[in-house]
Amino acid sequence: MPRLDPTTKKFLSVRSDPRWFALYVLCLGTLMIVLDTTIVNVALPSIKADLHFSESALAWIINAYMLTFGGFLLLGGRLGDLYGPKKLFLAGIGLFTLASLACGLSTRQEMLIAARALQGIGGAVISAVGLSLTMNLFHKPDERAKAMGLYGFVAAGGGSLGVLLGGFLTDALNWHWIFLVNLPIGIAVLLLSRSLLPADAVKRSGVSLDVAGAVTITTSLILAVYAIVNGNEAGWTSLPTLGMLAAAVALLIAFIHVERHAAHPLVPLRLFTLPNVVASNAIGVLWAAAMFAWFFLSALYMQLVLGLAPLQVGLAFLPANVIMAAFSLGLSAMIVMRFGLRRPVAVGMLLAGVGLLLLARAPLQGDVWFDVLPAMALLGLGAGIAFNPVLLSAMSDVKPEESGLASGLVNTSFMMGGALGLAILASLAALKTAELTHAGVASVAALHGGYQLAFFAGAALAFLASVLAFVRLRDPKTIPAESH
Repeated sequence: MPRLDPTTKKFLSVRSDPRWFALYVLCLGTLMIVLDTTIVNVALPSIKADLHFSESALAWIINAYMLTFGGFLLLGGRLGDLYGPKKLFLAGIGLFTLASLACGLSTRQEMLIAARALQGIGGAVISAVGLSLTMNLFHKPDERAKAMGLYGFVAAGGGSLGVLLGGFLTDALNWHWIFLVNLPIGIAVLLLSRSLLPADAVKRSGVSLDVAGAVTITTSLILAVYAIVNGNEAGWTSLPTLGMLAAAVALLIAFIHVERHAAHPLVPLRLFTLPNVVASNAIGVLWAAAMFAWFFLSALYMQLVLGLAPLQVGLAFLPANVIMAAFSLGLSAMIVMRFGLRRPVAVGMLLAGVGLLLLARAPLQGDVWFDVLPAMALLGLGAGIAFNPVLLSAMSDVKPEESGLASGLVNTSFMMGGALGLAILASLAALKTAELTHAGVASVAALHGGYQLAFFAGAALAFLASVLAFVRLRDPKTIPAESH
């Protein structure tokens, strides 16, 4: 019998390891969530026409999902820690799949919005517990880095796939199928998860859910997300917006008081004494704010200022997606094993900031090849280098039984940072555009000026995240070299 060379042996051993099959199932569940965040945007005009939504009501198809998704991330992660991540993952997949069926069968506005809110709860549980399960499947640094690379690839690339799939399904069939496509995926993930995911450990005796903490923090997050996503429409200084933000802050203070005195707190406050937990979550807020500005505002710039068609805009994002995919599927793990966590995050955020600066200086009559694609390549490079190390650092200091909570915490930071960053930077762009229009500047030039200001602000956030990573992140004491 011929002897196998070491590389072949390693390939076969990885592919036959049941942990990697479990990871593929977790990534499939994550893909379903990521797809859903972008696939809906393409179908909004069709949904509006079919169900007779007004402009303001149409926004609630997105907002209802964001409210419950952002509000239940922390609770979902903690429930996974207390009652078993596998149980919660299966429950989240089941709820998301049933809610997708309800969305697909919706014939009334109220039914669709309610089903979207249920999707958000299921998606929050899947996101928080899925990352925790991934971290707990792999304990060796090199294996964990590779696993997080695959997870990051799905998270980064799924959004682009959602845009393409949403357009195809809406044109070829109808908008209902953007939700119904989740049914076979959800059923497959449920069946495979039951057999491939490791069984939950026995529940720790004497540990119960902190109900008061769960109610206060979940309500606080929901109010904060609502105020943010509705701020541009209602006005940032309006009584409803300020009132909800004040209520969210008051509930957050009440939550901290509850946690200080709870026997088994939902979020042990000692987590915020762990350097990497604090730093990585702060970086997550800043980075998500900058990245959301890039993704949404650059698409508007290319369509409304440069006059590109939607397909051309999608193709302009392709270099960034290819670069992020390449890093997620191998290069990121090698960089982490070679340089640790701190330097990749700092350098990645620096490159992302430079990319946003390039977009900010793109002229009114810009050329896609010279003014847009280099910026896209730098942004993809920065995101590809930094994404996995940020997630790894957010989970590196916590105990295994708190990994679900840490996962929910970093996902909440990304969610809140993205929502807040997009709302604020979009407001900056709108205010600048209105100022230029009032001064007599042509409409397209005024739009261009607004986007320039927003890109400058996004670059500042990315640079701040880079400095924070360099100063505050700490590498693990030992990172063994990957064997070859």
